Amino acid sequence: MFSINYWKQVGERAAKSAAQALLGLWALDGFNTLDADYQLAFGVASGAAVLSVLTSLVTAGFGEKDSPSAVVLASRPPEPDDRPRKPEPGLGDIA
Repeated sequence: MFSINYWKQVGERAAKSAAQALLGLWALDGFNTLDADYQLAFGVASGAAVLSVLTSLVTAGFGEKDSPSAVVLASRPPEPDDRPRKPEPGLGDIA
């Protein structure tokens, strides 16, 4: 929880939550730059960011190490080897 990687992920999640809340508010309110309530917009976006950070802190230790996620990701299968394979001895074409 005290690694740089952890806090980068927390910051990214908070920024995304703030942006989603702001876009949701503007979508429901019919956004107009000349008539927008920027104090309300800032309050909604910052509230969403704070809630996101708190959620990340609460779920710390439930998922993978150094991750704010509560989900443990399944291990990925190894990438397929795209290099051409050498034929095994004795399995070549019979001429």
